[in-house]
Amino acid sequence: MIRTIVCVAAFICSAMFLTAQDIRMADIPEGSFIMGSRGYGAVEEADEAPAHIVHVSAFRMSVTEITNAQYEEFDPSHRKLRGKGGFSVGDDEAVVYVSYHDAAAFCKWLSEKTGRNYRLPTEAEWEYACRAGTLTPFSTGTNKLPEEQRKAQKIGQIPKQVSLKTAEFSPNAWGLYDMHGNVEEWCLDWYAPYSPEVQYDPVVRSGEYKVTRGGSHNTAIEFLRSANRSAMIPSDKSHIVGFRIVEDISGTHSSEEVSAIPEESKVYSSISQNVHEWHTVSEPLFCEPIPYITEPEDKTVHFYGHNHCPAVTWCPNGDLLAIWFSADDESGREMTILSSRFSQADRKWSKPVDFMRIPDRNLTGSSLLYDGDSTIWHLNGVGAAGGWADLAVMLRKSHDNGQTWSAPEMVSPVHKEGNQVIAGLFITKEGWLVQPCDAAHGHTGGSVVHVSKDNGKTWQSPDISEMPEFEENGNGSRIAGIHAGVVQTKDGNLMAYGRNNNIAGAGSNVPMMPCSISEDGGMTWTYAPTSFNPIDSGQRLVLRRLNEGPLMLISFTNHPKDDAAGMEFKDENGNSYVGHGMFVALSFDDGLTWPVKKLLSAESDAIYDGRGWTGLFRMDRQHAEPMGYLAATQTPDNVIHLLSSGLHYRFNLAWIMK
Repeated sequence: MIRTIVCVAAFICSAMFLTAQDIRMADIPEGSFIMGSRGYGAVEEADEAPAHIVHVSAFRMSVTEITNAQYEEFDPSHRKLRGKGGFSVGDDEAVVYVSYHDAAAFCKWLSEKTGRNYRLPTEAEWEYACRAGTLTPFSTGTNKLPEEQRKAQKIGQIPKQVSLKTAEFSPNAWGLYDMHGNVEEWCLDWYAPYSPEVQYDPVVRSGEYKVTRGGSHNTAIEFLRSANRSAMIPSDKSHIVGFRIVEDISGTHSSEEVSAIPEESKVYSSISQNVHEWHTVSEPLFCEPIPYITEPEDKTVHFYGHNHCPAVTWCPNGDLLAIWFSADDESGREMTILSSRFSQADRKWSKPVDFMRIPDRNLTGSSLLYDGDSTIWHLNGVGAAGGWADLAVMLRKSHDNGQTWSAPEMVSPVHKEGNQVIAGLFITKEGWLVQPCDAAHGHTGGSVVHVSKDNGKTWQSPDISEMPEFEENGNGSRIAGIHAGVVQTKDGNLMAYGRNNNIAGAGSNVPMMPCSISEDGGMTWTYAPTSFNPIDSGQRLVLRRLNEGPLMLISFTNHPKDDAAGMEFKDENGNSYVGHGMFVALSFDDGLTWPVKKLLSAESDAIYDGRGWTGLFRMDRQHAEPMGYLAATQTPDNVIHLLSSGLHYRFNLAWIMK
């Protein structure tokens, strides 16, 4: 049956008392519209194509987002979250810090209370109601949102505190307020690509992430357009997301027909599940570095200009699995996590594929670990929007060599400092999972560990509300230095080396790379200087225990801005020379001494592209890669696989000792 297209008209909101607080509802007429956009221009528009015609049955929509007072009649305990982070204090401000499940539960409660059918809007209903008959980017009939309707519309590391009071600005033509901004709003649908065909009351019934719409405060205005689509882990909650409700008067959908359980993610269509037979490599091995990041063959892969921050693990089928973020801007909401695989058979890296993407969420910081038993662990930072100061931490697992991944679980669900994941997840001798994370968005906030003693079911981390004095014999709840590498010493303590928060020893005024020791599982730390030069911007170290027993540190002799610095090394003939760039060091006494140090350089004189912040550099016997964010794994054949921001190095203990 062909449905009538309804012309644009203004509709008067009808009020009805559904709870102790009045939830005003607007009548939204049956009609059709063009959903989406052309899909080109800014990166956030790509998922809005193809534009397609959608027919929508009549429904009723709440005039404003659900407020604190309205939501707290359902859940009084939410009141303790008022004002968290400086947002949403008043009764008439939009409720925030609600997950998709919270919003759906409110709708179910309200339906049972009133005998009416309330639910969240479908994505199509939301855009149809937002546009109210317009074709312009904003329902104001303009290409830009008027200045008087903006609430701190920019992305910053620290969000500006603004009122989330509803209905402060003029409504759209159908009487709906705050459809552009204030807070993002949960939708009923799971996120999925658009189809070009004409659709009638569409809804996506299953998927990995739920759709959110409308944009929010502290967000660039392009994310507030009528067509903009965002996505979110359904259990996630933050200061920028709330919801509004619809009354289904046409019987088009019910909440029960849409799955509440996220799907697994299938990253690769086919991966060998054969167990690889490893053979120990005992002769000295060093292979010239090769790129692991290349241009994808599939143009639908979200590949951007800035590729950085790797993590790597080996898989039981013999492959190496590498992931990293790809973005135009490290603070950007376009960021995605990409993946490539290195096959032991052909010694080549595959072309990149999308590994994890939550549209319009920053995903800074990744970690991978195969536990040697049955599980590959993936932890990742998840931003509330853009930037890396307000990340939460999510966990996924794979039991099939990284082909498919479980739905995300929130390990550290509160968006806050202390959640920027660092490659370096490891398992202690007690079986604890230890995940280092940056403790602040700046360069001097140190690091922190998240620890699970029950195989990932629950996690704990220290209280980092106070900033310690990072000085010799000082102590505090933070590790000295960001991007820390953490290991367990033979006596059961944790030891960490980091970047910045450098410490000068007694009788010295020369700051050195800091060392932190914890005797209580990472809850408190004591600080001391190391014997290594500090590292700085664009550099991240690796600290890990090798299969053969010694500790291995991979760091940098100096920062390129310090042209005069370097380190003394000895060549194979015992002759001393000053080397510059990336080096490897070994300790046989848990970090008390580091008697072996070797520059990680090739025999030949060549130019390489380090990507990230490194760019082009020259490598020879005295010069190694000068910068890079490092990640490493060691395969059962004892080959060490090191990733910088763009290159893959292979070497072993025998080569280091040579």
